[in-house]
Amino acid sequence: MMNEFPVAVILLDYVLGAAMWTLIGRFGMSIFVSEHSDFFFMRAFVKFTDPMIKAMAKLTPPFLIDRLKPLYVAWFLFMIRFYLMPLILGYDVMGMLSFPLESDAALIIYDLGKIFR
Repeated sequence: MMNEFPVAVILLDYVLGAAMWTLIGRFGMSIFVSEHSDFFFMRAFVKFTDPMIKAMAKLTPPFLIDRLKPLYVAWFLFMIRFYLMPLILGYDVMGMLSFPLESDAALIIYDLGKIFR
């Protein structure tokens, strides 16, 4: 994967991808745990994602309930990664595994699967 894209593209995608998956994690955890919980992981999700949610407040529809806002911001980051980055940086998108972060994660999982067979 590193040979296909410049390092700056990979780093930008990793940052956007990590932010997107963290927002999805917060949404998923909020289904089971209150956002004001003392549970360590929930506090960590809230601490890391609140700045992103506040930064997107102007673009977030006002009718959206608070619990769905992390999912909306994650969707927005996905759209940036899937449509805007290839357009600006000039590389092709051929599906989910063309994202550097997800492609590298899939390769690691595949390699682990070969070890444990």
